[in-house]
Amino acid sequence: MTLPLAVFLSFKELWRNRARFFLVSMVIALITMLVLFIAGLGEGLGTNNRQYLENLEAQLLVFRDKSDYVIPASRLEQTAAEQIRELDGVADAGGIAASNVAIILTDDVLKVALLGVEPGRPGAPEAVQGQSLSDTAGEVLVDQNVIDRSNIQLGDTIQVRSTQGTEDVFYDLKVVGITDGQFYTFQPAIFVPYATWDEVRTKSDAELGRPSTTVNVVAVRLDDPDQLEAVGQRIESTISDSAAGDIATAIKNVPGYSAQQGTIQTQGIFTLLIGILVIGGFFQIQILQKVPQIGVLKAIGASNAMVGAAAVVQIIMVTTLGVLIGAALTLLLSLGFPPTVPIVIDGQAALLAILALLLIGPLGGLVSILYAVRIEPLKALRLS
Repeated sequence: MTLPLAVFLSFKELWRNRARFFLVSMVIALITMLVLFIAGLGEGLGTNNRQYLENLEAQLLVFRDKSDYVIPASRLEQTAAEQIRELDGVADAGGIAASNVAIILTDDVLKVALLGVEPGRPGAPEAVQGQSLSDTAGEVLVDQNVIDRSNIQLGDTIQVRSTQGTEDVFYDLKVVGITDGQFYTFQPAIFVPYATWDEVRTKSDAELGRPSTTVNVVAVRLDDPDQLEAVGQRIESTISDSAAGDIATAIKNVPGYSAQQGTIQTQGIFTLLIGILVIGGFFQIQILQKVPQIGVLKAIGASNAMVGAAAVVQIIMVTTLGVLIGAALTLLLSLGFPPTVPIVIDGQAALLAILALLLIGPLGGLVSILYAVRIEPLKALRLS
């Protein structure tokens, strides 16, 4: 009987003062939007940093020893991939070489990551449209993010600008396929065979006229992913001055990734704390304003359990309404974001954020609930 009566009392007060409580729900909705956008920003920035590595069909990356598992700081001989392919437990291996270039558009330029790969081997993604990369010179496989940011179509010939020494050199590449989900260090990626990469890549004065014989890392696909550590040790003993790490290690050591995610998570936590204070402050004021009413309820026989339950139900109702409104508005706004805005509303991350927001209501109102339970009827009615 206590809970139904508590729900009835809570609903009656909410309806009588609906304008006031709706304003509080809107404040909670704004906090919800802020939390979800921060979570989406963290997911989007993280995705833009790790997407290519996360989608690699490989379990190991082989780096130069003492490169701290940082891809741009690593250099391995191109022949290392051939040696690794001969080892027990290795299904396949492919070298990956990275650089940066710019695609010349009609009225703008689009900076992209230029990745030199071995077609058909780990590191070379499959095409979702058109054909996958081959060893044919002058062909390029582009990420869907490039398509979203330009008017490039399958079969087009794109012009790429690369800095060679102190001069800008332009190359024509034919788009033979489109892949998806291949962001690399905040840039959409384009993929070319290693020989084309060596020709097109950005070069310093000392590198002009000298063909490259190195890759940054070697992606390794294993026969048995459970043998990751054993195969890694085998690779390190075969390839001199090498260090093998799993994909998670490579992502963790992407420059700035850990610091960026730590900053975003800290912002989210502080936003939740602000929500607790806002909700707690409002309901504390509410309880102080209705001390006489609570005193009357207790004087006519209402138990502390019923008074506390009514306060909890009221807080849950207001918080739930605000969170639902905020989540709906966030979803609607996210549908209109351009592809250049790095916000990704991930289902699991959004669900965790919503559950945390639903919990901050009772947490924020805990002080007011305890105060309501401890109100003495005679003192509340000023009879003592």
